[in-house]
Amino acid sequence: MRIRRILVLSLLAIGVSIALAKPAGASDQDGAVQPVDATATKHLTTFDVPASTRTQPSSINPAGSITGSYQDASGVFHGFLRARDSAFTTFDPPGSTLTFPTSINPAGSIMGWYEDASYVTHGFLRARDGTFITFDPPGSTLTQPTSINPAGVITGYYYDASAVSQGFLRARDGTFTTFNPPGSTFTLPLSINPPGAITGYYYDASYMVHGFLRARDGTLTTFEVPGSIFTIPLSINPAGAIAGRYQDASYVVHGFLRARDGTFITFDPRRSTLTQPTSINPAGAITGYYYDASGLSHGFLRAHDGTLITLDPRGSTLTQPTSINPAGVITGYYYDAKRREHGFLRTP
Repeated sequence: MRIRRILVLSLLAIGVSIALAKPAGASDQDGAVQPVDATATKHLTTFDVPASTRTQPSSINPAGSITGSYQDASGVFHGFLRARDSAFTTFDPPGSTLTFPTSINPAGSIMGWYEDASYVTHGFLRARDGTFITFDPPGSTLTQPTSINPAGVITGYYYDASAVSQGFLRARDGTFTTFNPPGSTFTLPLSINPPGAITGYYYDASYMVHGFLRARDGTLTTFEVPGSIFTIPLSINPAGAIAGRYQDASYVVHGFLRARDGTFITFDPRRSTLTQPTSINPAGAITGYYYDASGLSHGFLRAHDGTLITLDPRGSTLTQPTSINPAGVITGYYYDAKRREHGFLRTP
């Protein structure tokens, strides 16, 4: 029951698709993927939290500090912080039985969610000095924070007593604002940028999935990639550029970049059967992963000029980058031949 809850929450948070069809038609740069060569692999470093059985980095800040979760020998998940000098700090909010950090800001504040002994999920904020604040929006029965910006403003979603997902904004002073796009029956904010703009997706009454952008003043704009049957934004950068994925009428999943002016570029690595961007940095570089025809997952980096390269640590059988910082440093995790998960760091 606990593992099922973890999987459900994790899938909702990143919008993972199970569709594995071959993309049809051309895309930006014709999806050109450069062969994996020294420039793509020589700066890849793998790491594991000491005594862990799996390591899953989720976010990297401008200084190169990384947060994420790891599993111990008893199967319990805890939070970790990996400093730029490779030193590890492990942590759990008070009362936690499972800890999943999701985002770290430039000040080193980490936020995420944890589960208590009653299997109830709450949000937490860990300050740079290691002190914790735990929180839940009013009326929440399950709290899922997803992103924190440099000012310490947090977004995410929570379930109310009717099991309906509501978007929330937590200000630095701890006050909450609930929001939902017009017509939403289920709202999932996923990323907030430094000015306070939020992106994510929502379901309407017909169970159709739409992207949304919430401006700092609370104005909500909904959008879809032209020709898509669902649109899932996943990350927004300081300029308001949004990266995410969409499904076309043939149920094929592609990546997209939405510029601040609302125009779209779509893209796929050449061998992709499913493209999943996960993070965009201030320069517009995008990282994420894609599946090939054999069902194997590979990391990718899409530069601002549209150039795509594949990123796989040596020995990887499945690679999933999760975050890219302003310097272009990427973190994520991969599986080795024994299906053990390791963290990785890729520097330009």
